[in-house]
This record gives sequence, structure tokens and C-alpha cells, in this order.
Amino acid sequence: MKLTLIGNGIMAQSLAIGLVNKYEVEMIGREYEKLKLIKQKIPKIEIKELEDKEDINGKNIIMCVKPYALESVSVRLNGEANSLISILAGTKLDYLRKLIKAKNYVRSMPNVAASVQNSMTALTGDIALKDITSDIFKTIGEAVWVNSENHLDIASAVCGSGPAFLALVAEAIADGAVKVGLERNLAQLMVQGLFSSSASLLKHSHPAIIKDSVMSPAGTTAAGYAKLEEGNVRDAFIKAIEGSFKKSKKIAEK
Repeated sequence: MKLTLIGNGIMAQSLAIGLVNKYEVEMIGREYEKLKLIKQKIPKIEIKELEDKEDINGKNIIMCVKPYALESVSVRLNGEANSLISILAGTKLDYLRKLIKAKNYVRSMPNVAASVQNSMTALTGDIALKDITSDIFKTIGEAVWVNSENHLDIASAVCGSGPAFLALVAEAIADGAVKVGLERNLAQLMVQGLFSSSASLLKHSHPAIIKDSVMSPAGTTAAGYAKLEEGNVRDAFIKAIEGSFKKSKKIAEK
């Protein structure tokens, strides 16, 4: 199967790096010089400058442009695609159907870990594409199908924005270790191992069980955990997900 990525930003590049291992991948963008640089990084992809009347007949498209650019790009697309998969945050299926002709439509929310074949991707849309799109995104990590666009918008806050939130946690833990005397390179190495090992545990245990298994009475973990509670860290993360979700809804309203 050949996949056509329209857009050449960070997410499009992350997807391409993973997808070229199994699919024929074409990337279409408006800046050919930038496309040539991407081709140097990802030799297996085909590149093409977006034409004023770009023929999309029969193509399997992954739309990777920014939401604000969708209209200006869509007016340059001619024909009917075989399938249209959108990674645009907050952009509803009905709006995609209005702008671009395709036989079937799916909304997806991968994350930047696609570039290392470890994305967590949420999907929803026309059931005819469920198996195909799940297979596509499983080549770059894990994929889960949700039953409504509202759930997809919530998943966007978790899957799409989540890496930034976790990166903040990773940076803060490393900074804490440096503050009390550990070399920066060692702190970062330990945090990398911490996240990898914790991810393995989460596949088998509830977060609360993991926390309780580590937290001994009057121990070091309990002392540190109390400081996190003083800082309302749990509340801040809940509000972060809520904030991202609300922003996604606002994008849809526009």
C-alpha cells in the first residue's frame, strides 16, 4: 500500500520515519527546498511539491497540515481519495468531508514517538477503515480505536499532548537530582531508565498499586510523595488534560 502524507512538519516527518519500514510513502508539501532536506534524512520517501490542482484520485492520504492551513490546502486537491486519515487536532469528520472528497474518513491522534516506532495513537471514524488504519499505526507503535469524536478529542490530550507533559516530569526529576548533587549526565541516564522501567510496570499493574508497592511507612518515597501533594501536582496534571481537551474543542468550533 502507498501512503501519501500531505504536509511536511515535525509530525509528518515522525510518521514517515516509522511508516517507510512497511509502506511506500510519498510526502507532498508546499516548500520543495524543505522537502529535499527531509529526503536526505529519510531516503526511502518520495517527495513532491503541492500543485495548484493536486490529483488525489485513489490515494490513501494522511493529512498532516496544521488545522489553520487545511482550507488553503484543500482547495488545491482534485478528485476523490480512496481514504483520508487526518491527524489534525480538533478537526471534525464532518468538516473534513465538506472540504475533501474521499470514500472513507478517519481521525487519528498519534504522537512524536512515531519516529521511534513507539507512538500511542487513538483512532475513530468510518468503520470500513478501522482494521486498515489500526494496522497502519501499529507499525509505528500501538493503536486504539475509540467510539466517538469526543473520546478522540480527550485522547488527543493524552496521546498527543502527553509526551510534553511527561517530558516536563522527566526534566524536573533530573533537575532535582542535580540540585542535591548528581552529575547531569547521570541524572538524565537514570531518568531514561526510570521511564522505560515504569512503562513496563504500567502494562501489568494499576498506577496506585505501583505507588503503594514502593511507598514504605515513613520512608523516603512517602516523604517525596508528600512534597508532590503539597505542590498540587496531581491536580495540575488533571487540569492540564482538561485544558488540552478544551483547546481541542475550541479549535473544532472555529
